[in-house]
Amino acid sequence: MNPKFILPVLFALSLLFFGCDQESTQPSNDNPQLEPFLEVPAVEDIIMYEVNLRAYGEDSNFQGLINHLDAIKALQVNTLWLMPIHPIGEINSVNSPYSVQDYLDVNPEFGTFSDFSDLIDAAHAREMAVIIDWVANHTAWDNPWIDSTAWYTQDGNGNIVQPPGTNWQDVADLNYDNQNMRQGMIDAMSYWVTEGAVDGFRCDAADMVPYDFWAQALDSLSARVDRDLILLAEGGREDHFSAGFQLNYGWDFYNTLKNVFINNGFAGNLFSTHFAEYSGLLPLSHKLRFITNHDESAWDAPPPVLFDGLNGSLASAVVTMYLGGVPLIYSTQEVGVQHTVPFFTVSDTDWDQNPELRAAYQTYLELYAETPALRYGSLEGFFDIDVVSFRRIIPGEEVLVIVNVRNNDLNYAVPTLLRIYNWENAFDAALYPLSSTISMSPYDIIVLKRVFE
Repeated sequence: MNPKFILPVLFALSLLFFGCDQESTQPSNDNPQLEPFLEVPAVEDIIMYEVNLRAYGEDSNFQGLINHLDAIKALQVNTLWLMPIHPIGEINSVNSPYSVQDYLDVNPEFGTFSDFSDLIDAAHAREMAVIIDWVANHTAWDNPWIDSTAWYTQDGNGNIVQPPGTNWQDVADLNYDNQNMRQGMIDAMSYWVTEGAVDGFRCDAADMVPYDFWAQALDSLSARVDRDLILLAEGGREDHFSAGFQLNYGWDFYNTLKNVFINNGFAGNLFSTHFAEYSGLLPLSHKLRFITNHDESAWDAPPPVLFDGLNGSLASAVVTMYLGGVPLIYSTQEVGVQHTVPFFTVSDTDWDQNPELRAAYQTYLELYAETPALRYGSLEGFFDIDVVSFRRIIPGEEVLVIVNVRNNDLNYAVPTLLRIYNWENAFDAALYPLSSTISMSPYDIIVLKRVFE
């Protein structure tokens, strides 16, 4: 039976049980399970690509994304994050994908469950894990759960409310004091990792959901699925990691990056922010680092506008990729789109624009993927007002990165410590002797490898 028809039936039956305070059961269907992906990258090796399907114009569907997978893979991406794939609510709608009408179905705008399965297979065949956006804080007003009013936050008159402190009128706030709702959420998440073969979740508005639910849910997923999952929390709470997430957002780093590039802030502050974000983190826990994402490119501005042109955006991206954390590329970033990129509506993207920028991203990410020191080497920063300079080190491998964060020529005073070593260009192996100063052009990027005798 086509899952398009069986899933709503199963979900309605589950609601009957939940409404009677019965234990929930994990949704299932009669289709053979997709093969699980057994090559999920270690967290420190992830290169993540956020997919806004609606930025693909006529190709804004699962098949359209399949057609673009080779171009994405060429960027060395090993993890795809799909923005919400579920049907969108129609009551009070602004057409936001974060207004989930049905956790157990796919948005017909993008295709069928079968089309989604084809996408999963195609990504896995290219050695890319796939995580999906999970909206746990709220649902659409026409989600079937709405009939179980106790599952939602209510005001003093018993009216279900939107998430407090927000203007999100298209969604209803979930009540995490209700154990049946919690179990329904866990079962729905489990469905996608078992039946849908996804490799984890990016959990939306994770700071707005109680810690004890995340701990319960992620522990349950671990018990139900005997394979590695990628778990990313959209938020900055430290307790995300003890709950079971491996990643959350490096918002402080992003804000410091903007201050450095936009407001001529002290470049060395990026090191202070990096170390502050990582202070006290559990082992194997990491921060997601980015120069944009769907919110920033939709509501603020895309990187070439924020970071003073294509060269400035590339310089900021290299700092973000190489200094530490897990790098995120947002779809359209690699081609230097200079207009805002909506995700409530479909838009066209010229994927052939600025080919030199895409080629540069590919070059810098290839080096990142093949250089362990850049992914998990120790960090030593050299504080400077106008230049971000640092080295990443593991035994037998050392990389030196020097980036001019200003839109003007300057001379960088090379630390004496670095001049005693022999260096070569990281991309062509040409020897690169360091003298007392380096002349740098605007937004110049220098990446060197130490030559060991």
